[in-house]
Amino acid sequence: MDKIDRKILALLQKDATTPVAEIGRKVGLSTTPCWRRIQKMEEDGVIRRRVAVLDPQKVNAGVTVFVAVRTNEHNDAWMHKFASVVDEFSEVVEFYRMSGEVDYLLRVVVPDIQAFDSFYKKLISKIALSDVSSSFAMGQIKYTTALPLEYIPIDEE
Repeated sequence: MDKIDRKILALLQKDATTPVAEIGRKVGLSTTPCWRRIQKMEEDGVIRRRVAVLDPQKVNAGVTVFVAVRTNEHNDAWMHKFASVVDEFSEVVEFYRMSGEVDYLLRVVVPDIQAFDSFYKKLISKIALSDVSSSFAMGQIKYTTALPLEYIPIDEE
């Protein structure tokens, strides 16, 4: 990775539909070398995929709930079962294993409280959880899919 790759990534994180020729122009490359760099970053897994970011309100998924799960089960078999159960729910858009007081944290998006209640009932019917705490987001202050790029080690050539 070099400074040009980092600039390409920054541009793609802002808008993955930007034409390669325009990205190349902004980073000082012609289209073909720029395209090769993008392909290489895709092959290396730096760029996992290119997606559309949707407006939650317009797709009726405007309520965000953070679900903190504590469990007495701390083994791989239970964790894999729980992950498998969670994977069945499209409402869960993020899922983390945590350190500290909470064992797992889920970010769930639904249209309303009733939909969350339905989700919750289905979840607990599929796996035993010792303690679940849900917090409803009152408003979104910052949201981005862009990762910080200043930590990428740069190859100086």
